[in-house]
Amino acid sequence: MTVQAAEPAGVGRAQNHRYTSSYTQLSGRVKESGLLERRYGYYWTKISLTVVALAAVVAGMVLVGNSWFQLLLAGALAVVLTQFGLLGHDAAHRQIFRSSWANEWASLGMGNLLGGFSLEWWQHKHSSHHANPNKAGSDPDVAPGVLAFTPYARATRQGIGRYLADRQAWFYFPLLMFEGLNLHVSSMRRVVSRAPMKRRWWELALLLIRHLGYLTGLLLVMPVGTAAAFLGVQLAVYGLYLGGAFTPNHIGMPTVPPNLKIDFLRRQVLMSRNVTGGWFIHFLLGGLDLQIEHHLFPSMPRPNLRKLQPLVRQVCAENKISYTEKSLPAAYATVLRYLNKVGFAARDPFGCPLAAQLRGAGADLLKRPTT
Repeated sequence: MTVQAAEPAGVGRAQNHRYTSSYTQLSGRVKESGLLERRYGYYWTKISLTVVALAAVVAGMVLVGNSWFQLLLAGALAVVLTQFGLLGHDAAHRQIFRSSWANEWASLGMGNLLGGFSLEWWQHKHSSHHANPNKAGSDPDVAPGVLAFTPYARATRQGIGRYLADRQAWFYFPLLMFEGLNLHVSSMRRVVSRAPMKRRWWELALLLIRHLGYLTGLLLVMPVGTAAAFLGVQLAVYGLYLGGAFTPNHIGMPTVPPNLKIDFLRRQVLMSRNVTGGWFIHFLLGGLDLQIEHHLFPSMPRPNLRKLQPLVRQVCAENKISYTEKSLPAAYATVLRYLNKVGFAARDPFGCPLAAQLRGAGADLLKRPTT
């Protein structure tokens, strides 16, 4: 089955024009409302408090010294570093400052120097994802790798690879514990590669300062064995937290074949999932709980996304576009079910809600009287 087969001739163009017009109107209302204005008070407060939290954890490490209680501080450090990573995400999307230069350097400071990952490596990957979420061949987040996120990726596996792909839900979260290490390794590989980079030497210098300074600091305050355990716990919690923050966003939502063109509004809404839960979930996920709104307006400051939500819901209701949101446990359960079923040939990867949306759109237009 292909999604395109569900659309009668001419219907797709008419519907795309309608959705494009709806997004244009929404964008105009957003600009008039001031929701794209910078929120300096919010971000300076959040950055300052996160720096204080980092200082407190480091002070605790020095005071505790040679003790296995350091492992608790390792988990706390991972949480603080993840918060810096999420702030770096905001800066990379130019949410914090008006100046592109200021946002880039804020992202370099919070991403490279504190988070330990390359800004350019991340931007290249993340920009491709935002342009084509869940689109096979275009979105690197669903590209074949250790896990198979689409039945097509699973179909290429043989032997033990296919066996593991059919059971990948069982080890998905354990694998996330290695995501922090993967970010560090992938970033260093990018920086030392021959691929063109905008500020290679700055990125390399910041990453070296971060990694060497971090390791030196650990060895200064604790023995080698404790330092190794501390590093292992910190990396595991960091990967699990950071990966877990991005996990509910798109996995289990419709995937898109390479040759299918979808208007911007539906492309961002139908492939994204919001997470409910109030202010704590919003803090925990760094604003990624409002994934639909973030994808529609990626440069909007994090605290304004909640104010945007009613406008987006209204546009989706008017255009009969499914607006998906679930609690965090329900979102994780959906992700695991999807990963568990992704290898089953009977499952249609381009099914509900995307195909249903397109079928419904075509049927609605065909019922309308012609003039």
